[in-house]
Amino acid sequence: MRSLSLAALAASMAVVTALGLQPLPAAAEPAAPASVVVRDDLLDKLTAIPGLTVVSESQPAGYRFFVLSFTQPVDHRHPRRGAFEQRLTLLHRSADAPVVLYTGGYGLPVNPTASRTEPTQLVDGNQVSVEHRFFRSSRPAPADWDDLTIWQEATDEHRIVQALKTVYSGRWIQTGASKGGMTSVYHRRFYPGDVDGVVAYVAPNDPRNPQDHRYDRFFARVGSASCRAALDGVQREALKRRARMVALLEADAARNGYTFARTLGSADRSFEMTILDTVWAFWQYSTEADCAAVPPVTATDEELYAWIDGVAFFGFYTDQGLDYYTPYYYQAATQLGWPDLEFRHLRGLVRHRGLYQPNSVLPAELRSRHDPGPMLDVDHWVRTRSERILFVYGENDPWSAERFTPSRRDSALYVAPGANHGANIARLSEADRAAATDTLRRWADAQSAERSRVAAVPDDDMLPDRRTR
Repeated sequence: MRSLSLAALAASMAVVTALGLQPLPAAAEPAAPASVVVRDDLLDKLTAIPGLTVVSESQPAGYRFFVLSFTQPVDHRHPRRGAFEQRLTLLHRSADAPVVLYTGGYGLPVNPTASRTEPTQLVDGNQVSVEHRFFRSSRPAPADWDDLTIWQEATDEHRIVQALKTVYSGRWIQTGASKGGMTSVYHRRFYPGDVDGVVAYVAPNDPRNPQDHRYDRFFARVGSASCRAALDGVQREALKRRARMVALLEADAARNGYTFARTLGSADRSFEMTILDTVWAFWQYSTEADCAAVPPVTATDEELYAWIDGVAFFGFYTDQGLDYYTPYYYQAATQLGWPDLEFRHLRGLVRHRGLYQPNSVLPAELRSRHDPGPMLDVDHWVRTRSERILFVYGENDPWSAERFTPSRRDSALYVAPGANHGANIARLSEADRAAATDTLRRWADAQSAERSRVAAVPDDDMLPDRRTR
């Protein structure tokens, strides 16, 4: 409380006298309250963690949400060779509730906000969301791209888990979708004691990169025969109209400031890559119900271009569209592998042989030789030694065509009927959904958790948007 000056005190006494009031006896005057220090145990514990910085905090209903950064070695094998700041967020509910470690495999939003993944909802837990090294601001400067490996990222996550276990006493579950699902598996492989279970959604597994016949078999069977024929027809027709379609792309690029020189090299190569990717993108993001909208071969150039743009997005395979995904394509080229399709129905129409692979979309200085060893190692470990991993795949998702095979050690694989790349536990059959949920809650020691606790925190489907980053 601010004290009165002598002049102010005299003035107030004059007012009392003028009104005919009697001042309070000295003994009756209220004592000035002692200053109260309110301890913030959570903030104290977070700020006590070496290398952890609290960037900001907000308080959605029922939670506290922190944006954090954590100092990581650029190279965990040589920690004195430099450091970088890795971004992460913390959605806090309770220090004794389960913790879900969400590894998206890409970057966090530029301005992160609170959200909950499906496992976080199902166990009613806290959530730690980690930005993958080399994405957005979580990139060393200068960057030695040799330090972008699955082991280095797994070790980033290991250090974060160990640091936050000083705050949280509950069990830990790791999750992620697509590349995030892969990242979760890799962390589990290198540090199996960090978490109590993993839920990996639509996680591709490519241990033998040239042997990708499963993808070709997938596209020969997915959906109805009529839908497959219509999609193949769109690809062929677009390539037959190459000159006119590339002109539309060049006009589109001029309007939007797209360039091609740093990555694919030309509008023609960008166009061909987009056409090769169109059927994949359709089944990744769409469903059988969308087959009715596939344009006929009699569609105009503009109609064909617009439909392909809506499905595969011509702006994606440009310097600007690819920039955010450069770390992913580098990892695919060096370790993760990629879908190697035959495109038999397009023979005689493609112009750039060997285009459909990650080195095609990387800047020249980052193009690399593939090392199959890491994926072979992870695949063997998952099949034979892993424990407590749930894999969830979509029946009609091309990324689910080449999948992990879980061990028999308290692990399982579920397929969501008719689902695309957004497959999750909620889309499983009733029996599978109950079994997966029970398993997850048992691992988390959260048997009675409610699925949706606070509507103020939105759900997170864990998938990046191809158009916006």
